[in-house]
Amino acid sequence: MTAVSLPGARRTLLSVGIVMLVLLAQLAAGYVSNRDATRFVSVLLFYCLELLPLMVALSAVFRWTRRTGRGWGWVVGIGAAVAATIGVSAGALFYWLSEQVVPQLDLHLYTSGHSSLGRAMVFGFVQAQSHLGLWTLAFAVPFSLEDAQVRRAEADGLRSSTELARLRANLEPHFLLNTLNAIAGLVTEDAREARRLLAALGDLLRDALKDEDELQSLSAQVTWLKRYAEILEARHRGDLSFRWEIDDHARDVPLPRLLLQPLVENAVKHGALKARGAGEVQIRAVISDDGQSLVCTVRDNGPGTGDKPIRKGAFGLQSVERRIALRYGARGRVVLESSDSGATSTVVLPRHPPQPEVRA
Repeated sequence: MTAVSLPGARRTLLSVGIVMLVLLAQLAAGYVSNRDATRFVSVLLFYCLELLPLMVALSAVFRWTRRTGRGWGWVVGIGAAVAATIGVSAGALFYWLSEQVVPQLDLHLYTSGHSSLGRAMVFGFVQAQSHLGLWTLAFAVPFSLEDAQVRRAEADGLRSSTELARLRANLEPHFLLNTLNAIAGLVTEDAREARRLLAALGDLLRDALKDEDELQSLSAQVTWLKRYAEILEARHRGDLSFRWEIDDHARDVPLPRLLLQPLVENAVKHGALKARGAGEVQIRAVISDDGQSLVCTVRDNGPGTGDKPIRKGAFGLQSVERRIALRYGARGRVVLESSDSGATSTVVLPRHPPQPEVRA
């Protein structure tokens, strides 16, 4: 972004306009009170000589301090020096114009009479410092507050991205360990099946660990989950099955990678494998009735938790909740429910996830 951008130029013009309006309002109020037309014209001429150069110079000082990383002390100190220089110069120039160029107009800055060179320079100094204060309120303070908000938002975004990366980095070995444990039991029971599942695990890991965007389509995530479910079904043959109900309209909705895997794992380990008969896990994904949200449910037919609180201490479930909170805020949520017929995890995400803001 260049030092003088169109938004910066507009902000400079806006600040000059605000300061001019305030000063003209004060000048008009003074004229109404004393009806001194000559002084009104004199001060207006002084403003024409002093105000625009002062505003441009102060804006340049402000841009320089931001570009070089200087603090507020530099803005105030240099601004006061610049205002003093321009104000005294404008006062001297006004005195020369009023006395040498157009003396017949009888211009004067004071209601008590004509201005001497010293009085005109003092008037310019005082007015310039007053205009510096107005410029600070109209331009520097709002700009600095906005800049601070931008930096705060960027810092929050960086922290969120870092935490998302950490959560995923922790989740991947967590998933790998549990999957290897599932295959390990087959090594002595059915070596051929174990080799087949290790090959399937290789495909699974290739897709899970590749360095891609954090978001992927629901269709891609379901395809991955079906490979994962195949390993679990082979490990617990006859005791575990999966049922998939995926709405075609929901397949293209993006969601964070590996978001649903901890919910499926939790439903298998703490639900379906503890069922009295054959365990079943149902994965369902639909678009909400208003068309604005993706609703994913993972339901098992296990014993549930009864009156006990739903188990939320596992890292996988915590990662799902935290990732949703970081990426979607209040627009996303995960709800855990339990009954005697099983437990249900429901994830609700906006159909169109928020895009990261791009700044020049």
